[in-house]
Amino acid sequence: MDVISTPVIVMFVIYIAAMLLIGWLGYRSTEDLSDYILGGRKLGPFVVALAAGASDMSGWLLMGLPGEVYSTGISASWIAIGLIIGAYFNWLFVAARLRVYTERSGNALTLPDFFSNRFEDNKNILRIVSAIVILVFFTLYCASGVVAGARLFESMFGMSYTTAIWLGAFCTIAYVFIGGFLAVSWTDTIQASLMFTALILTPLIVMHHAGGFGEAVGAAQALNVSSTDLLSDVSKVGIISALAWGLGYFGQPHILVRFMAADSVQSIPRARRIGMTWMILCLAGAVAVGFFGIAYFEAHPEQAAGVTANAERVFIELSILLFNPWIAGILLAAILAAVMSTLSAQLLVCSSSLTQDIYKTFLRRDAGDKELVWFGRLMVLAVALIAIALAWNPESRVLSMVSYAWAGFGAAFGPVVILSLVWRRMTLSGALAGMVVGAVVVLLWNHFAWFGLYEIIPGFVLGALAIYVVSLLSPAPAASVTRVFDEVQSEVQKM
Repeated sequence: MDVISTPVIVMFVIYIAAMLLIGWLGYRSTEDLSDYILGGRKLGPFVVALAAGASDMSGWLLMGLPGEVYSTGISASWIAIGLIIGAYFNWLFVAARLRVYTERSGNALTLPDFFSNRFEDNKNILRIVSAIVILVFFTLYCASGVVAGARLFESMFGMSYTTAIWLGAFCTIAYVFIGGFLAVSWTDTIQASLMFTALILTPLIVMHHAGGFGEAVGAAQALNVSSTDLLSDVSKVGIISALAWGLGYFGQPHILVRFMAADSVQSIPRARRIGMTWMILCLAGAVAVGFFGIAYFEAHPEQAAGVTANAERVFIELSILLFNPWIAGILLAAILAAVMSTLSAQLLVCSSSLTQDIYKTFLRRDAGDKELVWFGRLMVLAVALIAIALAWNPESRVLSMVSYAWAGFGAAFGPVVILSLVWRRMTLSGALAGMVVGAVVVLLWNHFAWFGLYEIIPGFVLGALAIYVVSLLSPAPAASVTRVFDEVQSEVQKM
């Protein structure tokens, strides 16, 4: 394809400059480590909702999912259905409880911090294990964001994949490094709005160019009669695996931390309504882009070289082909928004864990806020460099990398988070067993790919079972632990 026109580049540069400006504003509002890691727990419901959504979806929303639908048909939307179900129950059962519990448990700033305080883990074993899980799976998750960003810059500017990696990563690293959690949350709100606009507008225009809804559906069916069948070419195991993506929500640190940052527990219900509306419409739009893209490129095969080479570029190609260059620049910036929002959240979680859970806890207990904030910034750079190294292979696929990391967090942390919030009898030993079993099962299952079943399912189930069994075999929790649990339950029930 030809190099992108000047208007597209101009809009892209304006967008990136705006994100850097917000990073600078976040820097001015960051006074201590709590601000840098958690924004001082002062995010309103609108920001919480859109920040949670934007940090969740990543480049997968505008590249991975449309590409999968374009390749296989509407049956790929089982993943979207599973995500909607999982996200709703995460908002309903986890968000408010976690917001209250993290504040009551020593004002925990990170997920490992919460686990350690929740079970009074004086030896910090839970903190160490959970920090290791975060670093292992998030470096891979960050790498998927670097790949998605590189693909975008590669397509837009006609540059090499290697150059695109560095440029795409820099755009995100810069404002995370400068502004911390506040900058990430504020930019997420803008990025979520941009993603929403792109995923509502683009499928409508593509459908129009494909001849309308009926013509588009007919063209897709003419190419592949099963493209409109949810059950076509998908086994029962495949459907169960796709729906199981929803289990991952309960253990994603970059999403859970948004709940922790809400200004009050009363903000959660409103944030849930906003967040779920945004999510359903965005996922529907992403599926529609891939599906109507089938009809469009069937009618215009001479323009299909880009998507033939890589189906994950379907949104990019349609934006360039069908829109005025100025509008195309905004739509393509939405992809960068999706990439930047998730990558920035992941970099910050890794940095926060290294700073709060390793550096401050074990190396520099008396370190001041200024030192900790700057150490956190340096860790953003360190994790980003590792992610870039993992993303160096140009054949890397965004969806497969996200899938692995998503399963790791869902199985290792999901059962621990849920049961720690609702089960009074859960113990430190049970939490540790569940975390280790969940992570190990995912690693092994992914390697051997038994039965074609998504590894999050056995990891989640066996992790939860390990928590239950080991907790019952362990001595009951201390009275101080159960007292805080009862106080949290009482406060949540008043909502």
